[in-house]
Amino acid sequence: MQQEALADIEDFGGPDPLTELPRAALAGKDAPYARYRLGPAYDEMFAPDGKPRGSYAALDRRLTSLPLDELVRRQHACEQSFLHQGITFTVYNDSQARIVTAKEWEHIERGLIQRIHALNLFLGDIYGDAKVLKDGIVPREMIFGSKHYRREMRGIPVPHGAYVNVCGSDLVRNEAGEFLVLEDNLRVPSGVSYMLTNRDVVRRAFPGIFRSMNVRAIEQYPLELLATLRALAPFDQDVSIAVLTPGVFNSAYFEHAFLARQMGVELVEGRDLLVNDNVVYTRTTSGLKRIDVIYRRIDDDFIDPLIFRENSSLGVPGLFNAYRAGNVVIANALGTGVADDKAIYAYVPRLIRYYLSEEPLLGSVETFLCREEKSLAHVMDNLDKLVVKAVGESGGYGMLVGPHASQAERAAFAEKLKADPDNYIAQPTIALSTAPTFVGDGVEARHVDLRPFILTGAETKLVPGALTRVALKQGSLVVNSSQGGGSKDTWVLDDGESADVAPPALTARQPPRLPDIRYGGWQEQAQQQQQ
Repeated sequence: MQQEALADIEDFGGPDPLTELPRAALAGKDAPYARYRLGPAYDEMFAPDGKPRGSYAALDRRLTSLPLDELVRRQHACEQSFLHQGITFTVYNDSQARIVTAKEWEHIERGLIQRIHALNLFLGDIYGDAKVLKDGIVPREMIFGSKHYRREMRGIPVPHGAYVNVCGSDLVRNEAGEFLVLEDNLRVPSGVSYMLTNRDVVRRAFPGIFRSMNVRAIEQYPLELLATLRALAPFDQDVSIAVLTPGVFNSAYFEHAFLARQMGVELVEGRDLLVNDNVVYTRTTSGLKRIDVIYRRIDDDFIDPLIFRENSSLGVPGLFNAYRAGNVVIANALGTGVADDKAIYAYVPRLIRYYLSEEPLLGSVETFLCREEKSLAHVMDNLDKLVVKAVGESGGYGMLVGPHASQAERAAFAEKLKADPDNYIAQPTIALSTAPTFVGDGVEARHVDLRPFILTGAETKLVPGALTRVALKQGSLVVNSSQGGGSKDTWVLDDGESADVAPPALTARQPPRLPDIRYGGWQEQAQQQQQ
């Protein structure tokens, strides 16, 4: 859909074939990398000797063949393209793509599919028989004390056992170049629209090099999301889907509207919906239209003022009763936030072993639970070396980056830790990998992370791409867009080096299906369509 919509837009990169040999340029010495500083962190583009890594060689040849003023022009064109599209969450897009090889992507893909499968089983367990708690794998008080645990969800089945239908997991590289999972975002993860628009903008900035490098396509994501949402309904035909947004004042509204438009479904606010006899309808110019699946971009607390936050004007009165009756599916399911609680993160490797009898394919960052007396003492003694996070927060809020904080900031945070240790975890400060980023009139190193998006419904899949988030401030490790971070395109290559080791088609791990599910008022409708 997106590819068709943008097919008539001209490239603004200019002619791409090389007309002269590129200049020999080293990081930190030659333009456009004269200000590029390699540090202890793993650098995505350059080896420690300042020479480009093999996967970046073709891109480097193109960059060094262009005059600096031409690079500046293309960067400005990228930024203007973002502004003209009305992007509100972050307007900074970097024209320098980040590259992931096929071999690296295969490892990431398998590891994330394994991880989301275990987390869905965990959610089904804690809202079901709670065997994981009875066996002492996870402390009961950690689950029942979490502000994201929803007792109302106990005993409510979800289609295909998939509580998390859209997940955006954040990965980082450590100093050795290994990918680690930093956190899982299971509630209402954002950023996929920026992954898609980044791709379009950078493809037009460097059309020739993009075509020559065999970059895997991601434009099919809206269709994959649509198929995932349709598969949540217990019938195949005429599934009515809506994207539920808080409205135009939400910082991610561009994404909500973008995805609804690309999927060809309704974009609605809470005031557009009503519930009658436990069935959800949207108001249209031709009358009421039934809604079967809601892709919600609103937190649990605001979904239904009759059940959760009573002063919410964003949700729909009666929506949860319709959900409980089985007359509508909400994706992601309510109550998923308990599994992306940062305290639960420390237990995910053992959850993988417990549910799947497998070793984790992706590593995790060492995590200290401040609820434990010994860990709290260690954290208090090492605040200048650690990153401390509030367990239920997201978007970079409620955290302390110890090495970059002042003595006064660390002292104030220490008081918060003493007052409520259960609310915090701490991790060693990882020197996130750096990647080339256009800053001012040259290319500099900036810290980055990687957010791939996993879709789970009748099957689990990833499109071969991700949102690379960039800490724009020199030396900063905070990449969150809500904290002033930027973004760049991510190219997953079918390169010769990794083509030999990449497997054929990856078979997605399937979550257990619930047999012969019929949901409340849908049962009669499903039977009629099967006839």
